Parts: sequence; C-alpha cells; structure tokens
Amino acid sequence: MTRLGLGAVLALALAVFGMAPTASADPAPAELTFATDSATTTPGGTVNLSMTITNNKTYDIWFVYQTIEPTWLTTQRPDLKYAFTGCSLATAAGATPCSGTGPANLGTNYGATIPPGQSRTVTLTLQIAADSGCNGNIGFYSYYYAEFSDSANTSGGPVYTPQTRVLCA
Repeated sequence: MTRLGLGAVLALALAVFGMAPTASADPAPAELTFATDSATTTPGGTVNLSMTITNNKTYDIWFVYQTIEPTWLTTQRPDLKYAFTGCSLATAAGATPCSGTGPANLGTNYGATIPPGQSRTVTLTLQIAADSGCNGNIGFYSYYYAEFSDSANTSGGPVYTPQTRVLCA
C-alpha cells in the first residue's frame, strides 16, 4: 500500500509539473535584423547591407531612431578604408532613394508609419576603397529606438551586422 501511495504521489507530481504548459516568450515589440548580399569583397568592391525593422506590436511604429558604428575590431584596422555611399528603401513600387547613411541618422530612412506585422528594409551600399587594406573584416553594430502610436516605445541593441571579409585580389 505504501508503494502504491508513493507511486501515486510521484505520478501526480509528474502529471502536474511535467505536463504544465511552457511559457512562450513574446517577440520584442520591434526587431532589427541585418543581412549582406556578399560575405566577401575585394578592394574597390561594394557590399549591400540590408537593415530590416519589423513591427511586432498591434500599434503602428511612428518613429525610428537608429545608429550604426564600426565594431571595435574594425576600428583596429586603420588600413581598411570604406564608406557608405548609397541608401535605398524597399517599397512595393521598387527601391526608392533615401538619405542618411550613418552614423546616427538612419531612422528616417524607414519611411512612413510601419503598420503592425509589417517591416521595412533599408539597404546601405558599403564601398571599399580601391587602396584599402585587405585580409580584414569590416563589421558594424547598431542601436535603435522605436515609438508606437499607443505612446509606448522600445529600444534594442547592440544588433551586429554580418562581417564582410575584404580579400586580397
């Protein structure tokens, strides 16, 4: 009888605690992701760096402020020469030019209000100088701040870009 009682208690504990639903994490109110069109380039080449902000809330994003800075490792290679030379916003009608290529004026590039569940993608063109050093990685990190139509706000970061390897030709 004691064995049955202990077994029943153990079975009950497993049923209660082992079968309890797991908590699911809500997504961040806004999420920033990066992608590049190439993992490598050579001096004189270009790489497109795409930044996508996604609205995971049920309210519109009204305002985005975003910065972009080189990583510490990138700053340790003064022979790596590069610049952001272009900016475009992806729209339903195609890419449209935008202004602001960093380091602290990227937020306005996302355009008008971002409705719930939608995202906007801005692509920066990273130009590697023809006389740049090679065999080094160029990487960036970003912080962002977003305001929503319900007067709430969120911030995040650092969000790191994929690194681009500058290869010798």
